[in-house]
Amino acid sequence: MPAAPPEPPSYRTIRYEVADGVAVVTLDRPEVRNAFGDGMGGELSDAFRRCDTDDAVRAVVLTGAPPAFCAGADLSAGGDTFAAPEGDGFSAAAVPMPPWRVRKLVVAAVNGHAIGLGLTLALQCDIRIMAADARYGIVQVRRGVMGDAYSHWTLPRTVGQSAAAEILLTGRTFDGPAMRDLGVCRQVLPADEVLPTALELARDVAVHAAPLSVAASKALLWDSWDRSRDEVEALETLHHRRLMAHPDAREGVEAFLARRPPEWRGTVSVEAPAGPES
Repeated sequence: MPAAPPEPPSYRTIRYEVADGVAVVTLDRPEVRNAFGDGMGGELSDAFRRCDTDDAVRAVVLTGAPPAFCAGADLSAGGDTFAAPEGDGFSAAAVPMPPWRVRKLVVAAVNGHAIGLGLTLALQCDIRIMAADARYGIVQVRRGVMGDAYSHWTLPRTVGQSAAAEILLTGRTFDGPAMRDLGVCRQVLPADEVLPTALELARDVAVHAAPLSVAASKALLWDSWDRSRDEVEALETLHHRRLMAHPDAREGVEAFLARRPPEWRGTVSVEAPAGPES
């Protein structure tokens, strides 16, 4: 008899569901607009590790329980919210396993307000689809701290230096069309269309994109800014040699010519190098 599928993990602050090759990770503290706290960072890390190593998962969607995506840091501690941490264990990374290290496409379905950590978390994903009438901002300079979760790395590479400065240094909030104009996302929709659109994209990739090809391209894409032109060419060549030697290179062409869905054999958990560390 085939092994029973693993039991879904039990989390307090998020939901984790897998169907049709897509894992949906939902920030699930709607009573506080999914504010980041109560161990959410650790639970997200665990969920992203599951997404990375589970070959049944071929694409990931990160979203929030309505009416928000994530309102940012949990401010329930009042003035002590950003109190100086004790010891050496503090990291501004917030999520130890960030989405860019997941060797699958990760789509942020930003279906409502994303403030502070909410927006910086979405910036760690590969693609963002955002609600038109929500508010977005990295507002930490207006709270006496500064942008976190690698935002000084993800934002300039996404939107450029000038737009990154406008977002990070002013602490202002913007609506969906302004986010699109600044280059944070390419698609802005009514809030109730954001998640279905993200799921449609993720399901299409789960079926039609070769898992090993996505893993190789994503790793190089996120790593490319730290490398020279010649280094990128050398890595593209290396990845091509590996992919061309794999049965999926033949399957992709044969499936296309036969006008049928491909039957991918590649397993990311075994055959793909681990994603970039930072």
